[in-house]
Amino acid sequence: ILNSMMIPTVKTITNVSRFQGRALSHFLTASRSLSNETNIDHEHYKGAWKTYGDIENYVPGKYQIQTFNKISPRGLQRFDGENFDVRVDGEEAANAHAILLRSHKLKEEEVAHTVRAIARCGAGTNNIPVARMTEIGIPVFNTPGANANAVKELVSCGMLLASRRIVDGVNHMKDLGSQGLAKERVEKDKSMFGGREIKGKTLAVIGLGHIGGMTALGASALGMNVVGYDPSLSVESALRLPGDITLLDSISSAVSKADYISLNIPYIKGEDGTHGIINQDVIDQFKSDAVLLNFARGELVDSEAMKNFLDRGNGRYVSDFPDDLLWNHKNTIILPHLGASTEEAEDTAAAMAADTVKDYLENGTIRNSVNFPATSLPDPEKNSIRFTIVNKNLPGMLAQITETFANAAFNITQQINHSRGEIAYNVLDVDMEGHDDVVSFKKVQKQITMLDGVLSSRILYGKPGFGYAKNIEGKYFV
Repeated sequence: ILNSMMIPTVKTITNVSRFQGRALSHFLTASRSLSNETNIDHEHYKGAWKTYGDIENYVPGKYQIQTFNKISPRGLQRFDGENFDVRVDGEEAANAHAILLRSHKLKEEEVAHTVRAIARCGAGTNNIPVARMTEIGIPVFNTPGANANAVKELVSCGMLLASRRIVDGVNHMKDLGSQGLAKERVEKDKSMFGGREIKGKTLAVIGLGHIGGMTALGASALGMNVVGYDPSLSVESALRLPGDITLLDSISSAVSKADYISLNIPYIKGEDGTHGIINQDVIDQFKSDAVLLNFARGELVDSEAMKNFLDRGNGRYVSDFPDDLLWNHKNTIILPHLGASTEEAEDTAAAMAADTVKDYLENGTIRNSVNFPATSLPDPEKNSIRFTIVNKNLPGMLAQITETFANAAFNITQQINHSRGEIAYNVLDVDMEGHDDVVSFKKVQKQITMLDGVLSSRILYGKPGFGYAKNIEGKYFV
């Protein structure tokens, strides 16, 4: 019964006349199939052509996944072909139900009305307008920890590069080789590149999440003394740290005796953000030969203050972010942005993003979201249907939602309601007993969706791509 419950909506036709007759006929036929006895109101579909898309390329009965950038094929294989239609970067995807991306800077106009979720194959979400997606009720997911080992290994590499002047030595040997002097000078010139071992030295880890925790563990295994600072350290993250780590109460106290400093914190703009958090006051606490390893974000470091530090001592700066002021300094090593650029990390991040999106689309589960509350409900009981509802976090919203179900004679068998900031998310399972007609489900969904404060709703009943409704500025979009 429910397989014909919703008409899939598609986005943006540029030449309406080419499709209009066939599409409108298909649309009305499908609508009439909902019930032979009930007069279905089509008024809320008026003007909908402007939000319709490429009907020739639309595959009904499948979730359409739009991708930006080159996403790992191994990760995309998590979307089974029976239920998912994956469109790789560059392919038409005007009717997308979800978006996967890496570094592409997503614009709001690229997010179709049909999009239910966005997932970043990586930890940072600075390239996604998260605040705006929250306003329109779209969860944004990331993949924390997927690239942690790759970045940790690069941090370890950075310590070795800075400790032994390896890059300078490589360039020197290339220069000698071009002159035919490499064999003659290989022993004589090695004293130019003397260094130090990292065993027994102190590493300060600023930020002890997935990457910081693995960096601390790796350094401890190499025989280093590890200190750390993280004002938001969770119990879960604390349990992953080495037992001999010393936790300190400020960045300045952490860096003051460190030979190496690893930055592993997010970049946050605005007041009380992390822009330039490694400033002159912090750098003044550095040892004269300290090595700063920044594989987090370039904007975390005050470039002027870092240049002053490098000019006056034997310190080092190693990063995989470009810096117009520091790139050519003799004590700086600037790499391409290689932190997560390993085959393993890209596979893991893509698979994790795909699994997260699948779980949300199919079950309504929220995990690893940067703007929605973590939410999970056990599988629905037999003969029940799952609704999910996104609404503004306003007083009385849950009461209005449950009252609407009660007025329609629907019995709620289980439910969960969580909020995060200005957004609230509900998952409810309702008993189908006494509701063997599609129209009653459609009616209650419309009533709930059009409540003041509700942003969108979904009915999850096994038909991929169907059952989605939005309240767009007081208009009902299905």
